[in-house]
Amino acid sequence: MQLHDVRLSKYLSRLLRHQPQDARLTLEPGGWVDVDTLIANARQYNNVSFTRQALEEVVANNDKKRFSFNEAGDKIRANQGHSVEIDLQLEPVTPPDTLYHGTASRNVESILREGIRKEARHHVHLSLDVETATAVGRRHGSPVVLRIDAAAMHRAGHLFYCSDNGVWLTDRVSPEFITAR
Repeated sequence: MQLHDVRLSKYLSRLLRHQPQDARLTLEPGGWVDVDTLIANARQYNNVSFTRQALEEVVANNDKKRFSFNEAGDKIRANQGHSVEIDLQLEPVTPPDTLYHGTASRNVESILREGIRKEARHHVHLSLDVETATAVGRRHGSPVVLRIDAAAMHRAGHLFYCSDNGVWLTDRVSPEFITAR
């Protein structure tokens, strides 16, 4: 089976974020996987074929910039969103004063009461702008964008990370730092 574009992106997300064992892959520190091993193992264990060029196109054209190559171009990783244990080797950074979280309207009441938890992922994902947060919320239903006081969280000792594709990450957002827009 030959995969292209969206289907290849979804396949890579599954392998590089959630189920690397399906293609007998081991995520290295930082979440990296050797490109040649990925291509060979996908073919051998999943009967899925794609080329190095197809991988390059997915990395370059994915609207969410989910993947990146290392500097040498011989390894690939998912930038964030893992449900498997992995150290992405991100360094804590000072966040902007305000970040945003997109969710479905049905979740707002519980979020304002309990905060935002990472659930099965390694971090809570936050956006730099309202437009991105709206798009994220739309994937889950009728979108609502919540304002996060990242500056106050940072002053209170919460750590923030920024993935290669600009998604802001933190462990949890307590209700006192959340405002419904």
